Amino acid sequence: MEHLINEQVKNIQISGIRKFFNLVGGIDDMVSLTIGQPDFLTPEHVKEAGKEAIENNYTTYTHNAGFLELRKAAADYVHTKYHLTYSPESEVIVTVGASQAIDITLRTLLSPGDEVILPGPVYPGYEPIIQMCQANVRTVDTRTNGFKLTAELISDALTDKTKAVILPYPSNPTGVSLTEAELKAIADLLKGKDVFVIADEIYSELTFDAPHVSIASFLREQTIVLNGLSKSHAMTGWRIGFLFAPETIAQHILKVHQYNVSCASSVSQMAALEAVSAGIDDALPMQREYKKRRDYVFERLSAMEADVVKPDGAFYFFVAIPNWVHESSFDFCYKLAMEQRVAVVPGSAFSEFGEGYFRLSFAYSMEELRKGLDRIEKFLTTMKK
Repeated sequence: MEHLINEQVKNIQISGIRKFFNLVGGIDDMVSLTIGQPDFLTPEHVKEAGKEAIENNYTTYTHNAGFLELRKAAADYVHTKYHLTYSPESEVIVTVGASQAIDITLRTLLSPGDEVILPGPVYPGYEPIIQMCQANVRTVDTRTNGFKLTAELISDALTDKTKAVILPYPSNPTGVSLTEAELKAIADLLKGKDVFVIADEIYSELTFDAPHVSIASFLREQTIVLNGLSKSHAMTGWRIGFLFAPETIAQHILKVHQYNVSCASSVSQMAALEAVSAGIDDALPMQREYKKRRDYVFERLSAMEADVVKPDGAFYFFVAIPNWVHESSFDFCYKLAMEQRVAVVPGSAFSEFGEGYFRLSFAYSMEELRKGLDRIEKFLTTMKK
């Protein structure tokens, strides 16, 4: 019966991140620096709010867009943090993680034949959904531009079929972000054009050198902002995301959301309410620790003479494989895992423009990072002989 399956689904692949993680996951003494999951625990007061929600029988359907009290708190959160203003009643949707927000946004906006501009290398969660919408991906090579999708690069990629530009900053896999001036230049370029901006800002609270700025500050009427609590509050398993958009856009996304999941988990929503109100600054201790790790990893990689851009945010390094290594990124990472028992993600998981790199996550303890980097250094030294 497989021949009857939707061809768009048959043509997509399991994420290269998960594929490699699963490949090396069961090996003894493996130092895994692969998955982008905080190694912190959900804050205690947030967990207590979840428990209380169960005890108080918050176990039924909610409004499709989520509890109004949570939508109000989420709107207050982004207003306080990023100076964005959205109506809780009509411009905020609580989603099942940022991943579902990506899905329903793209399925609302795209028609067959549309084009979506992405920076390359890029997180692999966008392209399959775009393909399932029978739209086309236009991935822009940012490797010689500090991994930044700037107004100039977007201008060169625009066509009369462009429906949306995705700005996933701070970036997975590169950790870089865009400055206020760079965002304003993009806004000036796209303002008034029939092009949406999808701003995936899930790492907005994990920036190290400057506060996060949202392009919605400059281009509100064309922008859909996606965010959530997985990274900022170490709540990956709670599956709570937020979507902010002008009412004229949000009302249509809500229809897709309704038929997709009805609503996000009611228990998780009550925990999220605690997170974005009483826990508005819960990310700060994590951010400070990630910055220490960022600086340590950068120092170690620099000592190895690695070609790497120092990340502004998130918790990833995207490291160029030395040019004297004549292997694919997958083969390099597989050999590293087998010979030195340290796992990183092949750059090929992040589009064709990721080939020749590997992604290292520093969402791990200093002890694990030290051990992993020692092994990477030994591996490179051995290969060079």
